[in-house]
Amino acid sequence: MTRTRCGRDSGARWRRIWRARLRWFWCEWLRGLLVVVLLVGSLRSAVADWNDVPTGSMKPTILEGDRIFVNKLAYDLKVPFTGWRLVRWTGPARGDIVVFRSPADGTRLVKRIVGLPGDTVALVDNRLLINGRPMRYEPIELTELPDFLPGSLQHRLAVEKLDNRDHAVMVTQGIPARRSIEPLTVPPGHYFMLGDNRDESGDSRYFGCVPGDAITGRAVAVVVSVDLDRGLRPRWRRFFSSLT
Repeated sequence: MTRTRCGRDSGARWRRIWRARLRWFWCEWLRGLLVVVLLVGSLRSAVADWNDVPTGSMKPTILEGDRIFVNKLAYDLKVPFTGWRLVRWTGPARGDIVVFRSPADGTRLVKRIVGLPGDTVALVDNRLLINGRPMRYEPIELTELPDFLPGSLQHRLAVEKLDNRDHAVMVTQGIPARRSIEPLTVPPGHYFMLGDNRDESGDSRYFGCVPGDAITGRAVAVVVSVDLDRGLRPRWRRFFSSLT
């Protein structure tokens, strides 16, 4: 009988010790950590976020290795961790660079809005037409090949004037690409997206128009940038540069 009581007393004592340790761990560490994680997660979900860019579909505006800042309050305010909109103060504009979920597979993508709801969009040999009006292009003369362009292919850069919002676009000869599309009317509540790297971008030419609810924010700046082909060497000139 004595041994049984001692064993029970010892077991109860260890349980009290573990409960005390668990309470201490919860109060001193875990509770505060959960609050921080919840706060940071809420901010990233509904206020601002960053996005690493692994592909070159937005060259020359955005390069592989850029980390971009995404303003999630640009168009509306949503409940964190949900798609429920509380307030909407403006809609996406033509020329905005936005982050959205691909209608094809839900992948997070970064593209430029070229077609608004109700617009008729067409592409003829990489020249964009909106509502039957061709966009204007001005060539960019390259005195030397930029680092982000491989020398094995022939690239051409131009300034595309999209509703008086000028931005650079790039085409690449010698690769298969969908360079022309028949006129397409953008449905209500949807947007037509194109990558600035027109011949190497999977965009609305392939997966169709994007619902407005799939847009999670507007990309406004490059925060940091590293060269993935040169041992993550920083591209200092791109740090904290705005996106247009």
